Amino acid sequence: MEKIIRIGTRDSQLAMWQATLVRDLLTNNGHTVALVPIKSEGDIDLVTPLYEIGVQGIFTKSLDLALLNSRIDIAVHSFKDVPTQLPQGIINAAVLERGPVKDLLVYKHDTDFLNDPAYTAHIGTSSIRRKAQWLRRYPRHQLHNLRGNVIRRLEKLAAENWDAAIFAAAGVERINVRPEKSVILDWMLPAPAQGAIVAACRENDAYIREALAPLHHADTALCTGVEREFLRTLLGGCTTPISAYAQIREGQLHFEGNLCSLTGDASFTVTRQGAPGATQGMGANAAEEVLANGGRAVIEAIRNVQR
Repeated sequence: MEKIIRIGTRDSQLAMWQATLVRDLLTNNGHTVALVPIKSEGDIDLVTPLYEIGVQGIFTKSLDLALLNSRIDIAVHSFKDVPTQLPQGIINAAVLERGPVKDLLVYKHDTDFLNDPAYTAHIGTSSIRRKAQWLRRYPRHQLHNLRGNVIRRLEKLAAENWDAAIFAAAGVERINVRPEKSVILDWMLPAPAQGAIVAACRENDAYIREALAPLHHADTALCTGVEREFLRTLLGGCTTPISAYAQIREGQLHFEGNLCSLTGDASFTVTRQGAPGATQGMGANAAEEVLANGGRAVIEAIRNVQR
């Protein structure tokens, strides 16, 4: 009897798009695949800000349990949602080629308010990373909690008396709902592994690991690996404003990482460059520099606020 590979996914439109992509790639390679939608804690509680929930892997935990209980064979995630410490027995078997990396500002009317230093704009986002970087650039602005899937957040922006909201470009572009009134925030450094999709499986499942191997994109895995090493060394999660982006240009891997205070008044940026074959420890080394130059005190202050 032919094995049916079961892919677990959150049931949001974006999560289903990502799981369907993995399903189609596997199907094209001759496998029979079924999708299994599973609710996550992050999808059920749409009111509490993510940094207040304080759970590592809030969008991945339910799928991890389904994997470990053999209800599914593969879990598909937005890689930026995946904790740097995986549950025992689970591995990230394939990192797919990266999509759009940057953040996107969706605005209601125009962007003139960005050039008015006396204006207090109202901006929606649930990300403390985006909030911290935004406040560093626009300290007068008011930030508002914005939770839910992409469609729900776009609807919330339309209903509220806000000027704009911040989204991941990959999220709105993948499901083809990017509004005309939107602009890429080139100055905003993204979350580690933003724009990448990962397929996880049980470590001891050789059949699934072999099935996923052709989907693995080495350059994306290398770049996101450096970013996640930076994140892991800073002991950061969704409660700390940490940003990182690595890309390969002209044969070199270029890395930029940042740690901000919650209000953006303190910011530590570090850069690295090296040959793609010599990046071992690059993310950790960059993080250690941030910690030594004042970042450790900022992280401790954030923890004290959130206790």
